[in-house]
Amino acid sequence: MEKVALISCSTYEIEFVRKAIRDAFVQLGGVEQYIQPGDKVLLKANLLMKKNPEEAATTHPAIVQALAEILVQHGATVIIGDSPGGPFSEKHLKGVYKVCGMEEAAKASGAVLNYDISHIEVKGENLKLLKNLTVINVLEEVDKVISVSKLKTHGMALYTGAVKNMFGVIPGLLKAEYHFKMPEIKDFSDALLDICQYANPILSFMDGIVGMEGDGPSAGIPREIGVVLASPSPYHLDVVGAALIGLTPSEVPTIARSIERNICRGTLADIEILGTSIEAFIKRDFKVPSIRSVSFLKGKMPKLIERPINRLLQPKPVFLHDLCIGCRDCEESCPPKIIKMEKNRPVADLNHCIRCFCCQELCPKKAVQIHRPWLLDKIVKW
Repeated sequence: MEKVALISCSTYEIEFVRKAIRDAFVQLGGVEQYIQPGDKVLLKANLLMKKNPEEAATTHPAIVQALAEILVQHGATVIIGDSPGGPFSEKHLKGVYKVCGMEEAAKASGAVLNYDISHIEVKGENLKLLKNLTVINVLEEVDKVISVSKLKTHGMALYTGAVKNMFGVIPGLLKAEYHFKMPEIKDFSDALLDICQYANPILSFMDGIVGMEGDGPSAGIPREIGVVLASPSPYHLDVVGAALIGLTPSEVPTIARSIERNICRGTLADIEILGTSIEAFIKRDFKVPSIRSVSFLKGKMPKLIERPINRLLQPKPVFLHDLCIGCRDCEESCPPKIIKMEKNRPVADLNHCIRCFCCQELCPKKAVQIHRPWLLDKIVKW
């Protein structure tokens, strides 16, 4: 039976976070079971974009600092890193590290920040979908990887946690290419699982002290949950993380596919939850995005009828020009390149939109909203 440590922690005050991380290690058999002196370890945080920790879009620096401290004390060399959204450059990394609090976390813990922006192509042996992957070079230079994700909603994937966090080992704007080549959520979920299997984190921690509800992964609202999670299995960790915000395994594409691929078992009954009972922390009123597609209509009516209904019911990005600052991040991050700037404001050809919502995810000013037709909600509820 797979194990997931669930540790109560309601604050980011460093002493309390240190205790939560230590308790998680104790529940999972001790640090020595995973880390040996001399190990070079990558802490793969979720550093999606330049957001202050209080906005709950990125892994809180207190989690990273406390974890790095413990690993350094056990003789490991610790590297903190990620490939955020946007270009994978030293300048961009420096800005993200500073705003997200990682500079201070590294300084306080004795860890170092990754500024190696090179990448390498590797073979995806024994993977489902990806035969070759391009990954950030630091992934190949370390002995072990520990995922340090953030519990959030996601406009495309519904939920983002331990598995999707590993998408950050794909360098910079190349992530957009994955979206473009795999616009269907089933294929994209398979790719995420393949990437996670290749990266093979020995442990996965999750910052669930304050998560994000609503229009995640960057434009949602912080929501207190009050836990730190950890597990040797990122897949089973996500089952528990999703349950905390009221989601079943079948609702989350990455979890559903991991069950279908026999990577994990999909019920809480199959998981040994250690530390604290989950029931007291489940947020059944947690706001999650509505369904992102109308694929449930496919094959159930004549195509002449199906196509116009599909277009009518598809969710779509709406650009709020009064909030837009003309930074062009949406244009640069759009996988099918259907966003163009006119008079320094974005205009999209929605007929060719693949509904990945990268534009919303990477907008620094929350100037992109996802409009989901009211009729779609009525149909789903019916």
